Amino acid sequence: MDSPVPPHPAEPRPRRRDRHGRGMRGPVAPPQVPLSVTRSDTFRDLVQDSVERLERHWPQLAEVDFHVLEVPQPTDESVPLGSSAPADRDRPARVVVYRRPVELRAKTRDERALLVHEVVVEQVAELLGLAPESVDPRYGQD
Repeated sequence: MDSPVPPHPAEPRPRRRDRHGRGMRGPVAPPQVPLSVTRSDTFRDLVQDSVERLERHWPQLAEVDFHVLEVPQPTDESVPLGSSAPADRDRPARVVVYRRPVELRAKTRDERALLVHEVVVEQVAELLGLAPESVDPRYGQD
C-alpha cells in the first residue's frame, strides 16, 4: 500500500533564518574587513613589518628567527620588552619581542608600531654588536 505522506529526510535542512523570518540575511561585514584578526595577530604583523623593513638593509637577518611571546620569564629585575640570543651549534640566532609589556606601554596603534620597531632595532643591534642608530638611522627620531 502506498502512503500519501512522503518519508522524512534523514537530516533536517539548514535554516536560513529564524522561525519569524528576521534572522541574518547576509554577511555581517564586507569580506575585505578583517573581523577575526586578534590582537596577537596584529602584533605579530607589526613585528613582521619591522623585520622586513630591516632585512632590506641587513640581508644577514634572513638567518635570524624572530618570535613573539606573550610575557617574559619572571625575574626580579625590570620587565624586558625584548631579548636576543646569538646562534648556537644547533639553533640559529633569535630575537624575541614580548607582546604584553609592549602593549601596556603604548596607548595607540601608531605608538605600538613605533615601540615594536624600536625594540626590534635594539635587539638586532645587540645581536650584531652595533649601535641602534647604525642599524636604523631613523631610530629614536619619531
